[in-house]
Parts: sequence; structure tokens; C-alpha cells
Amino acid sequence: MTDQRIQILKDILLDLHRGASPESVQERFNQTFAGVSAIEISLMEHELMNSDSGVTFEDVMALCDVHANLFKQAVQNVEVADADQAGHPVRVFKDENLALRAALIRIRRLLESYEQATEDTVQTELTKGLERQLALLGQFDNHYRRKEELFFPLMEKYGHDAPPKVMWGVDDQIRDLFAIVQKDCQQLEQQGIAALQESFEAFAVEFESMIFKEESILLMILLESFTQDDWLQIAGESDTFGYAIIRPSDIWQPERKDFTPATSITEVAEQEPASAGEVIHHRIDTPEGELTISFKPKQASQQESQVFGNGYLSVEQANLILNHLPMEITFVNKDDIFQYYNDAVPSEEMIFKRTPSQIGRHVELCHPPKLLPKVRAIFTALREGRKDKFEMWFKSESRGQFVHVTYKAVRDANGEFQGVLEYVQDIAPYRAIETDVYRGIDE
Repeated sequence: MTDQRIQILKDILLDLHRGASPESVQERFNQTFAGVSAIEISLMEHELMNSDSGVTFEDVMALCDVHANLFKQAVQNVEVADADQAGHPVRVFKDENLALRAALIRIRRLLESYEQATEDTVQTELTKGLERQLALLGQFDNHYRRKEELFFPLMEKYGHDAPPKVMWGVDDQIRDLFAIVQKDCQQLEQQGIAALQESFEAFAVEFESMIFKEESILLMILLESFTQDDWLQIAGESDTFGYAIIRPSDIWQPERKDFTPATSITEVAEQEPASAGEVIHHRIDTPEGELTISFKPKQASQQESQVFGNGYLSVEQANLILNHLPMEITFVNKDDIFQYYNDAVPSEEMIFKRTPSQIGRHVELCHPPKLLPKVRAIFTALREGRKDKFEMWFKSESRGQFVHVTYKAVRDANGEFQGVLEYVQDIAPYRAIETDVYRGIDE
């Protein structure tokens, strides 16, 4: 039955993409569905974008609002007890949306007051208020980044790859609209209030629409798919990307129940083994009787030296060295899978923030859709040997950094492509050096 419903949804949306009016599509949808689950919407979009229909994710993104309106009154709600607890990622996400909506309301009031004000001093104070409220509203970027960097990787692991791709594209469009609002606010005295009112409303319409999509579709998919362990992982990594206006008031600590029957284990040989190769025996008392097992522990390999380049290192030493390099290192393997990053600094301090949940993700899914052509061009050139490395740099005014990025092809002894190494570092301290010599041993 689910497959049939998905096919019907797919046919309805294909009609929409082929030019059918939203009204006629809505009527057919209402006649066919009393309710639709968010999971079915996700599967339908996946089928639509991966079929031979010719519909691309850009097409779906262009009609994202029409899709959302189609399902507006029909999406089935999903109730998960933990989701309303303080500190739960869903509760935090919804609380942020409430705070962001409140910021929208305050900005609209300030714009109305500015339009009606006649005194310069009053307008000056209102301008300061607008700047403060826009700075608060701008924290929505943290909200979006947690969604993109923590929610989306887990969604993809459960097979829901279409909604993240479409939603990330719309997120970036909203970011672009907000940049226009910020620019118009900076030029308020020269341009007048009309330009800012127009750009703000253009942003607000799309922003409020995204809040609906997040809470009525995205969160429903997550609540149907994610386990408690998934939510705990997200909660543990959320500080890396920050929050919008509000912060969790509590740490979410759900009650955990152990459903494994308790067993009593009595070790026959209580003394420590004389060597790593000695066999250890355990006697296990179970409800059915007594069981004795024997095993031979493996030798720890962390301390064993292995050949590394022109010398020898243990795995532990190699890991420590990588984590002490003064740069952020990321490795994407030859299959384009994000496989490794080092722990040179805590996640919160990274230039390009990484979290464990991103490991195993396809490199294209780690970037906003608008950057995919550039990502593909870089990886193709490195893979085919047309380039050995790409370099880029930019100045980050907000963090006082001058960021240098290198993408380097990794090849084995036979010249075969094995992946791409990215290393990122803040070179502002080096650019600030003014002397020709410094030994650093006299201080």
C-alpha cells in the first residue's frame, strides 16, 4: 500500500511540474489522501528525483513552497515522548523558531515606527534597534547549520537523501535574501525605509515558509526515523555549531532501560594472565545452567611500531602527531567518502567545523548544493591527474583570521589516486611577521 501511495504522490507532483495548476493538483490530492506521512513525502521526492522523469532537485527546489502547501493540511503528526523534554534537539529547534518568529515581529514593528517617525533622533534610535534585532535574527544561520550538519547526515543514512538536498538549497536562498536585508539596513539613511521594508518582507515570507517546512515535514521525518541514540548524538554535537537566540536550559538525559537479563560472571582464574597469550577461563551462571568459556586476548596493537615513511611509529603515536599538527586535516577517500579528520582543536574552535556524525558521508552531501559544481570540478581534476593540488584563501573579518585552504591529491607508490587531503590553517600570524630573523630561544 505504501508503494502505491508513493506512486500516486509522485504522479500528482509530476503533473504539477508539467504545468498543472496548484488548485487542480490540490483537489486530486485531497480526493486521494486523508493523510500522508512525512516518510512518504521523503520517499516520493527520492523517487521523483532519481527516476527518468527529468525532474531535478533544482526543479523540486523551485516548487518547494507549492509542495509544502499541497501537504499543509494532510501531514500526519508524530508524537515522541522525549521530544518535548528540555534540552532535546527537537525542543531546542522549536524553541529557536519561536524566538526567531518573535524577532521577525519586533523588526516589523520597528520598520512601521521608523516609517511614521519624523524626528532624526527618533529615527537614529530606531535604526540602532533594527541593527540589534537583525543581529539576533541573523543567528538563524546557527539553526540552519545544525540542521544541515547534524540532521542531514543521519537522514541520508536512513535513505532520506532528497529532502536534505532540496532544503539546503532553499536555506542558501534564504541566506542570500537576508544578506540583502543587512545591506539595505546599512544603507537605510541613503536609500530610505521603502527598500528595507521590501527586502525584509521578501526574506520574511521565505523564512516563515521554511519554519513551516521544518516543523511540519522535516521534524516529522526525523521523529519517525531517528532513534534515541541518534538524538543523543545530535545533542552532544550541537554546541559545535551554536544556537539561535536561545540556548538549551538543560542537558537532556533520557531515562535508559537495560533489557538485557543480568548474568553472573565468575572468573575461574582470578589472577592476571602471565602473558598476553595466556588463555583466560570464565564461568557464566545463566537461568538455564552454568557455562564455561575460554578465550585468548589479542595483543594490543596500539603500541606496536609500524613502518611510517622513513621511520617507525605506533598507531597511537601517529594519531597523536596528526592531532598536534597546527592545521585542520580532512581526508576523503577515492570513493568520495569523508573518512577522517584530525582533532587539532575542539570542534567549536575549528575553522571548518567537523563532527563524528559526518564520517562516512559522500563528499558532495557535505557541501551546499550551490557549491557542487566547484566541488566536482576540483575532485575530477585531482582524480584525473590534471592538477595535483588546489589552493584558496580568504580573510575572515569576524574571526580575525586569514584562512588558507589546500586540496591535495593523494596517490600511492604506483601513482594511483587514493583520495583527497584537505588542510586548513589560519596564516594571519605568519602574514603579520615583520622581522627577517627570530630564534625564540632567548626568552
